[in-house]
Amino acid sequence: MDALKDIEKPYAEAERIAPLVRRVLARNPSPFTFTGTQTYVVGDADEVAVIDPGPADPEHVEAILEAVGEARVVAICCTHTHRDHSPAAAPLKVLTGAPIVGCAALTLEDDGPRADAAFDPDYRPDRVLTDGEAISGTGWTLEAVATPGHTSNHVCFALRETGAVFTGDHVMGWSTSVVSPPDGDMTDYLASLQKLYEREQDTVYFPAHGPAVEKPRQLVRGMIGHRRQRERQILKQIEAGHRTVAAMVPQMYRSVDQRLWPAAGRSVLAHLLDLQRRRLVTDHGDEWSLLAPDN
Repeated sequence: MDALKDIEKPYAEAERIAPLVRRVLARNPSPFTFTGTQTYVVGDADEVAVIDPGPADPEHVEAILEAVGEARVVAICCTHTHRDHSPAAAPLKVLTGAPIVGCAALTLEDDGPRADAAFDPDYRPDRVLTDGEAISGTGWTLEAVATPGHTSNHVCFALRETGAVFTGDHVMGWSTSVVSPPDGDMTDYLASLQKLYEREQDTVYFPAHGPAVEKPRQLVRGMIGHRRQRERQILKQIEAGHRTVAAMVPQMYRSVDQRLWPAAGRSVLAHLLDLQRRRLVTDHGDEWSLLAPDN
C-alpha cells in the first residue's frame, strides 16, 4: 500500500474522464484493488447507466447518486460478482428502481487467499446479457463482451459511440488479474484476451481498478506474452525440481510484495491446469511433473 501514498485519490467525487463517462472512486483501497473500485456513470442526458457499482458503502452509494443527479438510471451493470464490484447494485436498485443487468449470478465457496475476492451471494440480476447483446439510453449504447477467465461470469461493456471498453478486472493498467481456480480458468482467460485483441475498434479501456489504458491492443498483446512467459517459467521450475506451487512462487515472484504471493500461487495453479489440459504436465497430488512429448 506504500505505493499509493503519492497517488491522488478523489474518493466520493464524480470526475469527467471522457465523452459520456464519469468516474466515482470507492474508498476500498487494498493490494488487490489499488486505489479502490472505480464505478462509471455512462451518459450525459436524461438516461444513464452505472457500471460496477462497487461495495455497498453508504458514502460511495451517495456519491453515485450525486453523479447521476436528475437523470434516470436505466441500468445497473456488473462485470462480475466479486464483493468489490457488485454489492452496491442492490441498494442502488432500491433507490433508483433501475434493473440490474450484465453478468450472471455466481456464488462459490472461494478457496483462494483473497477476502475481497469472495463472491457476492446477494447479487440478483434482472437480465443477464449474452455476448453481443446491448442496452441503450439517450446518446449511448453498451454492448456486452463475454470475457470469462478471471471469473466464469465476467463480462466487459463496450461503449459503441466512443470505442471505450469497461474491462472490470479482466484487463487492468496497474496489475495483471488474479486467475484463481476453481472458478478462475487460465484457458478461458487467455482466449478472452485474444478476443479483446482482435477487437480493432476499441480505443481505450476503463478498468475497475487503476488508470485508463490508452493503447489497449498493445497492452493486451503484452499481457498474452507475459502469460506465455509465465508458462515457460513454470516448466523450467518443474525441470529444476520445484514441483509444488509453494516451491515455485518464491522463485518466480521474488520482486513482488509477499502479501501477494498467495494470490500469485492461485495464478500459478491456473497455469498448471491449463498446461495439464494441453498434456504438457501432469500432477501427483500437490506435485507436478513434465510429460514427454508423445504422451
